[in-house]
Amino acid sequence: MKYIMSIDQGTTSSRAVIFDNKGNIVSLAQKEFTQYYPGNGFVEHDPEEIYSSQIEVCKKAMEKLGVKASDIAAIGITNQRETTIVWDKDTGKPVYNAIVWQCRRTAPFCESLKAEGLTQFFSSKTGLLIDPYFSATKIRWILDNVKGAREKAQAGKLLFGTVDCYLLWKLSGGKCHATDYSNACRTMLYNIHTLEWDDAILGLLGIPASMMPKVVDSSGFICETDASVFGEPIVISGCAGDQQSALFGQCCFDKGDVKNTYGTGGFLLMNTGDEPVQSKSGLLSTIAWGIGGKVTYALEGSVFIAGAVVKWLRDELMMIEHASDTQKLAESVKDTNGVYIVPAFVGLGAPYWDSNARGIITGLTRGANRAHIVRAALEAIAYQTCDVLDAMEKDTGNLRNIKADGGASSNSFLMQFQADVLARTVIRPKNVESTAFGAYLLAGLGCGYFKDKSELINLTSGFETFTPKMKDKDRKVLLDGWHKAVSLALTETKGK
Repeated sequence: MKYIMSIDQGTTSSRAVIFDNKGNIVSLAQKEFTQYYPGNGFVEHDPEEIYSSQIEVCKKAMEKLGVKASDIAAIGITNQRETTIVWDKDTGKPVYNAIVWQCRRTAPFCESLKAEGLTQFFSSKTGLLIDPYFSATKIRWILDNVKGAREKAQAGKLLFGTVDCYLLWKLSGGKCHATDYSNACRTMLYNIHTLEWDDAILGLLGIPASMMPKVVDSSGFICETDASVFGEPIVISGCAGDQQSALFGQCCFDKGDVKNTYGTGGFLLMNTGDEPVQSKSGLLSTIAWGIGGKVTYALEGSVFIAGAVVKWLRDELMMIEHASDTQKLAESVKDTNGVYIVPAFVGLGAPYWDSNARGIITGLTRGANRAHIVRAALEAIAYQTCDVLDAMEKDTGNLRNIKADGGASSNSFLMQFQADVLARTVIRPKNVESTAFGAYLLAGLGCGYFKDKSELINLTSGFETFTPKMKDKDRKVLLDGWHKAVSLALTETKGK
């Protein structure tokens, strides 16, 4: 039996997941890597540590299963999106740390672009709002702030890539400088209508076109790993940004299908078919995937801090030892005792898009305890999803049930509360690893391991449903309290 290995390179850890031909996980390895916070709102990673940790877990997963490279039919890559890496074409060395999608250092420059009236200029071409979230202004920052970088870039000696692109380049021994449609469209440099890097935007931001990778299908032959990596070459035939990979992994193949991933951030995506939907409610038009030269579009709402708020409870507040502790604590109290947490640690994403907002806790009284705060943190994840879903509904009409995945979706308290405040059924698959599963499906489809999408649907079975039980009046009270808390977070930055 041949296997497929998913490289799942996330914001806080690198993972390798090996699947058999029935869609079962047969081996998994994971390793956290260092997070750097060099300034207020700054977030960085070491690209070389990302790569070394990824190779380490790939080899560990293969070793645990007792397989070698010849037993792996193909590799699929899925990755944290928008994170920006610039490296030397000749030496392969990054010229600076990876600037992570969460990083807000380019907020002042983004504000200046908005002040020049360029919002529509960017939105009409890329489907995105001007925000530090995306790669474009991060590239410009590196070129402007790293000594000699701009001169090298203009001489054609520097390459840019999101994490998938950097991994492809490293895995192929420097032979493949490519990215797929789903990652290219998250850079704020890619025209989602003409399907090419936009020269006008590149010129405006002073980014040489020679830095840009080739854009390829999300499913199909991309390249082979260099023999030195795993002992012999392995085909790489799948690649997608983590959220689009999760959409594919949830088999949201039809127009109108919706999923929400509860990872480090929270990401609600809807398949919009062959045409992009221009949002009027603060959402993003994006590309879901490209297969056979044809792209499928999606509408997306991004929440910057979702599961990361649980990590904050553990690492900074030391209120819990393990993420799994949160469910028992949340269920130990009947409510939050009036406490709300707005986890705007790096600003607020959709539908607010306020780079300067910062996190707050409101409603504290002497009676507030650890369980109330933990419960408020979980509820904040659900409330943010409500805000995004309301915006999506305004753009597209009534939405169907929501498919949930990602690490935090394993928390049944959160899933039930989410169904309650959404007043919709939430569907959780038996395997919540939809991101890695999507890379598996894309790679399998791309290398001929699977024949077509119908075969993929047959691999997904076993769901748990959470139906709303909350009274409408109680739901309204909770949501009103949440929106008041958000307004206070926004007031802190805008009203003073």
